[in-house]
This record gives sequence, structure tokens and C-alpha cells, in this order.
Amino acid sequence: MIVREYEKDEITVSKVPLMLMGGIVAITLVLTAGVSLGVFERQSIPAEARASAGIEPAAERTLRFFDEADGTVRVEDGATAEVLARFETGEGGFIRATVRSLVHQRRIRDEGPAVPFKLTRWENDNLTLSDPVTGRSVEVSSFGPDNRAVYAGLLPATTKAP
Repeated sequence: MIVREYEKDEITVSKVPLMLMGGIVAITLVLTAGVSLGVFERQSIPAEARASAGIEPAAERTLRFFDEADGTVRVEDGATAEVLARFETGEGGFIRATVRSLVHQRRIRDEGPAVPFKLTRWENDNLTLSDPVTGRSVEVSSFGPDNRAVYAGLLPATTKAP
């Protein structure tokens, strides 16, 4: 008797949601295979897209970033050591996050801060912060106009890259 009472309470799963979930998995696999086999175009890598379009640097500056004892981040020109900006605690969150991600990659490779980072404004007005030591870069323009403006303010206004 007890077994029959539990059978009445048995939970059943409808086949429709299971078929829909299986369909989603199948579509995902088909799309992934399509990209891998070249049926669909891959998303472009910014450096490769710029090279194929012939986009050249419009302005460049090397930058060094320093954490001060009071939590301030100081940004200096890599060549002249001129202080370009200071971001107090609670300010410059985007700069802190992007630089920390690049510095983390240097620490993994046991590299120090000897070589400055490079900020580049391209002819199409995009910005890239790159690390010549690790080869990593951050496409600053991808994070919106407010974050882009913070880095754009660190570039010289009229300097052309060689």
C-alpha cells in the first residue's frame, strides 16, 4: 500500500521542455561547427581588422602607472615622467581595472614595470592600451564613451605617430 501512495506523487517531466533544451544544444553545436568550418565569419580581432583596412596610428604615448601610499593612481608619460593625471581613491575605476589586468599578466611572467604601456589613438578614432612586454592589449573604445574619454585625455592633442 505504501508503495502505491508514493507512485501517485511521482514527479513527471513533460517531454516538450526536454525537447526544447535538446534543440538549443543542437543549434549551439551546429553554429559552433559552422564557425569552425568557415561557414560563418569569425568575429574579427581588432589588430587584424586594422591591418587589413590599412588603419594607422594617429597619436601614441607611452604611460606609466603608479599606486601611491594613499591609494591614488598617478599616471606619467613614459618618456618624460611628466605627471598626466592623478586618480584619488574612488576615482578612475576603469583605469584601475584595465591597468591591473595588464599588470597581472606581467606578474604571471615575472616581468616588472621597466617597460611603459602604450596608448594609441587610431585613424578611425579607436583607442588601444597595449603592453609591449606581454603582447596583451585592451580596446578601450569598446567600453563606452565615458571610459574612452578618460584615456583620450591622456593623449597629446596634435602629435602624429611616426
